[in-house]
Amino acid sequence: MSIWESVRMSFRSLMANKLRSFLTMLGIIIGTGAVIALLSVGEGARAAITSQIQDIGSNLVIVFPGSMMEMGMGGGRSTPITRADALAMKDIALAPHISAVAPIVSGTVDVNYGPETMMVQIEGTTADYEIVRNAVVEYGRFIADGDDAVSARVAVIGTDVADRLIGGRDGAVGLSIRLNGVPFEVIGVLREKGGQGMGGGSSDRVIIIPLSTAHDKLFPGRFVSQGERTVDVVYVSAIDEDSVEYVIQEITDMLRQRQGTYLEEDDQFTVTSQQDVLGVFDQITGVLTTFLAAIAGISLLVGGIGIMNIMLVSVTERTREIGIRKAVGARSADVLVQFLIESVVLSVIGGLLGIAFGWGVSRLVNRLGTFSAVVTVESVILAVGFSLAVGLFFGIYPARRAARMNPIDALRYE
Repeated sequence: MSIWESVRMSFRSLMANKLRSFLTMLGIIIGTGAVIALLSVGEGARAAITSQIQDIGSNLVIVFPGSMMEMGMGGGRSTPITRADALAMKDIALAPHISAVAPIVSGTVDVNYGPETMMVQIEGTTADYEIVRNAVVEYGRFIADGDDAVSARVAVIGTDVADRLIGGRDGAVGLSIRLNGVPFEVIGVLREKGGQGMGGGSSDRVIIIPLSTAHDKLFPGRFVSQGERTVDVVYVSAIDEDSVEYVIQEITDMLRQRQGTYLEEDDQFTVTSQQDVLGVFDQITGVLTTFLAAIAGISLLVGGIGIMNIMLVSVTERTREIGIRKAVGARSADVLVQFLIESVVLSVIGGLLGIAFGWGVSRLVNRLGTFSAVVTVESVILAVGFSLAVGLFFGIYPARRAARMNPIDALRYE
């Protein structure tokens, strides 16, 4: 008997008990769909994070106080990074591979315009911020070195702030808003970025002001250590992507000299690049995706057990049929192949329906989520291949049991 004839008979047998066949496939459908959906969500999250990080620039280096070892242990001493440290990074003699440096202090403030009020993330920085963070001004201008030199009360606002607080973007330039009660003139509106910022909030719900203004007007006394002004983080732009490692070493040597440390374990700062951050995110999302896919794979195993159970029932119900087939010349191998094909057909049909289910879940995530779930060919092949393997594995025992039946005993079975 040909394979195609066996497949045709398998379909006929399955269609004779449609509800039972569907319930048997349900575990495979859910398992395959869950694997595809979870892998697509994980891939979509990874792609969204990668895109946001790369939008900032591949030649970005980030410097912040505290060593990674101390933060991992939940505390420890930490020497703050000062504005003077950031200015030293612009010394071309000490750091020839650096093109721009933007020290930043940040905090959340109440912003008022007329009767409207909202909470917004404030970033005090310098003119180089426009370069290192790829900040594009859509209306007006960005803050300048002169604004920082005189602690000017000027602000560049994000599109969320312009839309929700002022009610428009093109007319926002020149208006006066209040940050914690202090009046500021809006000199620019940033181009919309969309998505989330590095801190988890909206990339467009931000206000940028001169660094000295933040120190003097909004956060007086807050960012000060031993009489020196401190910063939360310093963003540094290398002259090109190939110079990133040189910049990391130059900043490390400079800060060690300024802080009086010489060994890596004594460092009171962390210098990292966008690629390092991206690598950490890739590892985290990869582990989570694999873990979730493994949990979903349990559903496939449960579905496989269901297939084995129903095939054993089918063997029992068709005992006389098996006896008749063997009596008229069917070999044990023919019976084995017949029941094995039925098991595989169950799992393959369930896998195909699972693909549709997983794709539907991914489309739903795209409509409701903040990123797009990405259904990859690899995830489909993995899910269907695993479901096929489950059908083969759990179908072997029932098929062997049917093939080993004695035709005389099978014919006498009631």
